Amino acid sequence: MASEARKSMLHGVLLIALFSCAAFYIADFDFIRKLSFSPLIVGIVLGMLYANSLRNNLPETWVPGIKFCSKQVLRLGIILYGFRLTFQSVIAVGTEAIVIDLIIVTLTLLIGIGAGRLLKLDRDLSLLTATGSAICGAAAVLGAESVIKPQPYKTAVAVSTVVIFGTIAMFLYPMLYRSGVTGLDETGMGVYTGSTLHEVAHVVGAGNAMGDKISDTAIIVKMIRVILLAPVLLIMSFLIGGKPAPGQKRKVTVPWFAFGFIAVIGFNSLNLIPSSIVNYINGFDTFLLTMAMTALGAETSIDKFRQAGAKPFLLAAILFVWLMGGGYLLARYLGPLL
Repeated sequence: MASEARKSMLHGVLLIALFSCAAFYIADFDFIRKLSFSPLIVGIVLGMLYANSLRNNLPETWVPGIKFCSKQVLRLGIILYGFRLTFQSVIAVGTEAIVIDLIIVTLTLLIGIGAGRLLKLDRDLSLLTATGSAICGAAAVLGAESVIKPQPYKTAVAVSTVVIFGTIAMFLYPMLYRSGVTGLDETGMGVYTGSTLHEVAHVVGAGNAMGDKISDTAIIVKMIRVILLAPVLLIMSFLIGGKPAPGQKRKVTVPWFAFGFIAVIGFNSLNLIPSSIVNYINGFDTFLLTMAMTALGAETSIDKFRQAGAKPFLLAAILFVWLMGGGYLLARYLGPLL
């Protein structure tokens, strides 16, 4: 029986792996690359297409394999994400970016939670959307998902809102810069872009459209936000632990993968591994995260989006306006003082 269960789970894992391979193939299409849609985003779309078409025709015994991808594979993907970062790059960019990133992340989370309450939005959706907007888009939503443990469709809804508004910003920022509306120099625009755009892919896309100097600064600033994912998840795990039952100790879910994430960054900072191998690891990690996104999409039907309603998109829009306006003010007036 145990052997049959493992085989059934393997079928689910292989299904998600095949969808993820397709996501990589599709993400390499020219028009998809121009939109800077990563395989992660393509993967969740493919997963949702599957959930709303073929899902009911496949054995339920495959479901554990799909859930394995959305849980265990996800955690490994977040840990290996640390190979994209080094502490040296953080130090090199200076205090300006670090301070602005800290302010942006903190206020975005607080605004997201507060606005979610005013909108009477589900707590899990508010936290997921705020975390994705504050830190690094889909990857941050996935990290928060491991701590919050919401229903899968809520994660998919949060990812969708982050992708929509991040994509809008990716095209809007270069237009504002070229028109001279922002009045920021290359360093200032790099800090503004890296500290406010949602996805790493969005930052790369917008940065490349504005020049190498802006792009380099923006990517480093963005990676500082990514590093903040670990402490945010730790704080989140303590805050949402809930009240203990009488006579019992409070149970806190510690996201151990967050410590692994920081440990990998520290190891990568030692430069002990050749860059070619690091690039291979990063490619493998992108595949793991794509599998996790695809699995989450496979648990999301259109009915779940209808159930969520328009409020999650309204919350994401509020955070989008804050990031554009508040981030600009910080880059324009606080940055030069630091």
